[in-house]
Amino acid sequence: MNRSRSIKQNARPDGLPNFRNLGTQMRILLISNALALLQAVLLASTWTDVVQNLMQISTLLTPVLLASLLLLWAAQPWLNRLSYWRGVQVVTALVLILTLSVYFFGREIFRPLGEVDSNFEVVRYGLLSVIVCGILLLYFRVRSRVLSRAMNDARLQVLRARIRPHFLFNTINAVLGIVRAQPKQAETALEDMADLFRMAMSEDQDLVPLGREIQLSKQYLALEQLRMGERLRVDWQIQDVPDDALIPPLLLQPLLENAVYHGIESLSQGGTIHIGLRRNGDELHLKVENPCTVRAVALHRGNRIALRNVRERLNLLFDVEARYQVESGKDFYRVEISFPYVSNIKERT
Repeated sequence: MNRSRSIKQNARPDGLPNFRNLGTQMRILLISNALALLQAVLLASTWTDVVQNLMQISTLLTPVLLASLLLLWAAQPWLNRLSYWRGVQVVTALVLILTLSVYFFGREIFRPLGEVDSNFEVVRYGLLSVIVCGILLLYFRVRSRVLSRAMNDARLQVLRARIRPHFLFNTINAVLGIVRAQPKQAETALEDMADLFRMAMSEDQDLVPLGREIQLSKQYLALEQLRMGERLRVDWQIQDVPDDALIPPLLLQPLLENAVYHGIESLSQGGTIHIGLRRNGDELHLKVENPCTVRAVALHRGNRIALRNVRERLNLLFDVEARYQVESGKDFYRVEISFPYVSNIKERT
């Protein structure tokens, strides 16, 4: 059965980072190398010493970093099942073991010139690996808490943007216009409107089944077609979408609302909204295109609240793995979104 679920990366403020996320990997590399540079500067007395120290540190840091990222990538599904503090202990232990293993097998390369105490070197590198690992995990925990608050704020902004008074008034007026002549259609329209607002107010998950989002969007378009009649036409191209796909809630409906109010409504003859959804490997691609006038394109540039909310939520959920592109021409407006394919059957990969 399709179920909503929270994405691991941002589900819990104290959750471990998603080590399979490209943004997480990039941050680990950048922060680790920044700490290495800081250590090289602190140990140096000249600029030449800085370069030499950094090269010495990098000979150990690079293989440890690459091996740690590879091991944590493979262990991610197992780490997801651990509590936060147990996960912290496991990750720290893995990094410590990898550091000491790499040092043991290449200790002749990693030792600086001159006489050194090998036991001291083992303790020093082990302690440094634990400290760096602790700094990174602390950074991701703080970042997760900040993003959790930002996600709540973004979700509230989306809900406010969704409950637009003119949409509510127009829908009620359209229902009143047919309540006597077509009571059954009016009843269905009111049920669709109730479902639309119920989902907008109650959904608190990061990801929901794609089928639910499509159903919600179709209910929304049915309400708009009740108001606009044959002027509003819709072309769905969703044959290649897997049934188990999960997407952020209220991702598609804001794009359709934007297409209706700043596209179709401005055209006397109306037009067709083209909606494309497909899976390409490990990504889902979403495209919404609508005809519009030059004036409507200008309105797009001045009224981007809903679209900005969509973009912010994608960044919070998927980091750099999500892409958002807008293209506007003389008579069309197109939004294309790509983000990782997430299934409700298996753990996110």
